[in-house]
Amino acid sequence: MGYFNCIALAFLMALSFSSINVGQSARHLQQLPPMPTLPTATLPPLPSIPNLPQPTIPTMPRPGALAPLPTMPALPTLPSVPRATLPPLPSMPTVPAIIPSIPFFSPPLSPSTP
Repeated sequence: MGYFNCIALAFLMALSFSSINVGQSARHLQQLPPMPTLPTATLPPLPSIPNLPQPTIPTMPRPGALAPLPTMPALPTLPSVPRATLPPLPSMPTVPAIIPSIPFFSPPLSPSTP
């Protein structure tokens, strides 16, 4: 825990020193005379992209021209399984609604001191 506090303090100090330098640099840049304009260079025109040959796409057969799909054979029927009957569940015992009171004995009397 103490090590983390030390790192956090060092990070905070480094951040504060860097913000001081940034503030000084910004003030210095604001006080400089304006920059002279630089000459702009003219770029040559870009070459045109040649036309590429277009591929020929083969024609696909129409959906109506396909042969019909074969029909699925009928699934065999499963024999019937006899049903098992479960015995009835036993009834749950009832919880008494009245909780019996527990007798508390009184503590022994302390001897009186004169």
